[in-house]
Amino acid sequence: QVQLVESGGGLVQAGGSLRLSCAASGRTFSAYAMGWFRQAPGKEREFVAAISWSGGNTYYADSVKGRFTISRDNAKNLVYLQMNSLKPEDTAVYYCATPRRGSGTRAPIPPLEYDYWGQGTQVTVSS
Repeated sequence: QVQLVESGGGLVQAGGSLRLSCAASGRTFSAYAMGWFRQAPGKEREFVAAISWSGGNTYYADSVKGRFTISRDNAKNLVYLQMNSLKPEDTAVYYCATPRRGSGTRAPIPPLEYDYWGQGTQVTVSS
């Protein structure tokens, strides 16, 4: 059974930084793409960033490009989201996710292409 557990959320002032972590278990972590998504109150879940199984390809939403960095450590079964220059509009619950099937050298972007999800971690950015 695939399990994903996020950590690292919290309260930070605008302009600050946080690093989220997602620990994966239950299957061969290094064989699958990973993604980060977020959901703010009253809004749909949206794509933030994704990374291919090898880490060779990364993808970002336009709203976070240049501020957030996704990375992974396949030896430790961890995926990270480094968030810099945080803005109040980044406030949301952040989720990591992984698809059921392999995706080759790419990583999916639409949330519907992801099958396994963590419980989420709250990020709150104050102005």
